[in-house]
Amino acid sequence: MGPHKGVGILVDGSSQYNVPQADCEDVTVCRLTPKQTEYGVIGTSHLFYEEYRMSERQVLNKKNLGITAGLPLTASEGGIEDLRKDIQRLMDIEAIKQLKHAYFRCVDTANLEELSTLFHDDVSVHFRGGHYEWKLQGKHEYVDNIGQSFTSEAVGQHNAHHPEVQILSDTEATAIWYLADNMWILNHNVKTHGTALYWDRYLKVDGRWLIKDTNYERIYELNDKLEQRPKFSSHYLSVHGRKIQP
Repeated sequence: MGPHKGVGILVDGSSQYNVPQADCEDVTVCRLTPKQTEYGVIGTSHLFYEEYRMSERQVLNKKNLGITAGLPLTASEGGIEDLRKDIQRLMDIEAIKQLKHAYFRCVDTANLEELSTLFHDDVSVHFRGGHYEWKLQGKHEYVDNIGQSFTSEAVGQHNAHHPEVQILSDTEATAIWYLADNMWILNHNVKTHGTALYWDRYLKVDGRWLIKDTNYERIYELNDKLEQRPKFSSHYLSVHGRKIQP
């Protein structure tokens, strides 16, 4: 492969570069199949180019994110049945918080079996980073891509904070989350870190809340080419991630 000017290359279908950000300009998304790269297996995503320039970014407010007001978080003035509904609403908010926390735990530990139980079968995914845009449709495609990304040569730390949960009905809800993350791709000596806003939609199916739509857009992102391989004293995915060669 020649110089990478004008192309951002995603490793294993994830949001990580396998070339320094300084070598990636203008055209911002390039997802490559194994036959089209010398950098090893890139994952199962199809090949496409899509420009995503920072000047085209939307304002990250509730209106643009499609977040509307939920049911009011005020105590009803009725009797015991209204009180039960109030308590159920609070329990639903707690269940959605636990759902999102479980999502990040399963991602960083490559716990694909449990991760697949957190999504609606027809989940839609749309992530926007500094030099990438990632779109997927369906639970199996998303979980497969996570498995391709969180390998024995990856280290991930993804934490969600500041939940703003809107209960829209007994079976539908939305939420905004503030993400802070660090991601190392060790076999390419690359580290990506930054923050992002997530906005999700949830459906309650057979008594369980599931992630139906999930989106994020970066607030800031740094992509560092490391001079040498980090010497982690503990590396969970080296044992439990998908095995690839260093």
